[in-house]
Amino acid sequence: MAENAVIAVENLTKTIVNGPHRVEILRGIEFTVPKGQFVALMGASGSGKSTLLGLLAGLDSVSGGAIFLDGVNITELDEDALALLRSRKVGFVFQSFNLIGTLTAEENVLLPFELSGAKGDGRARARALLDDVGLSERRHHYPVQLSGGEQQRVALARAFITKPPILLADEPTGNLDSANGRHVLELLIRLNRKEGATLVMVTHDPELAAYADRRILLKDGVMVADELQTARELALEEVAS
Repeated sequence: MAENAVIAVENLTKTIVNGPHRVEILRGIEFTVPKGQFVALMGASGSGKSTLLGLLAGLDSVSGGAIFLDGVNITELDEDALALLRSRKVGFVFQSFNLIGTLTAEENVLLPFELSGAKGDGRARARALLDDVGLSERRHHYPVQLSGGEQQRVALARAFITKPPILLADEPTGNLDSANGRHVLELLIRLNRKEGATLVMVTHDPELAAYADRRILLKDGVMVADELQTARELALEEVAS
């Protein structure tokens, strides 16, 4: 494993057995991601990209190989240790927002901080993050009172609340119209730059992938491309304009 790797994947495989049938979802996946890099995971539907993200998050078990997050082999952890590592090391942004309807925006953002046992003034940090995403005046509103774009902005703030070294995003603009999607992507990039997290984002959209430092392409469960992107600065200038 590379010394500066925040994420390292070694000969990863995922196989599903259904009676006499074996379906290989992922085969021989290997890559490392250094601190602060923004990686886009791409591929057609069924290519294995969302499965790979779920394995990186420790939400599913591998069939073979190893995954290291911030130096820890998560494939060797029991469920309790894995849950603790996730709460302290990994932030999530989902396509479907996944906010708790009975909690206000501020309470939704604060929840991972409280569950992780992190030290410090979590409420002050939650309010600062809501200010970062332009929702200071909406912090006492419930999800049902927020638009889709606003809910995803709350989810962004929530993802960064524990200052995780790793952020995983699964089609974070997939349920938004183009204008809101662009705004959320801009906020995601700005927060990532400010917080210095290593970001892995699943997307099928080449326009979104253009904002990443690096593009990893999957096809039929196999990595077929792993490319650094030279056009990123132009793309970032465009999204910030």
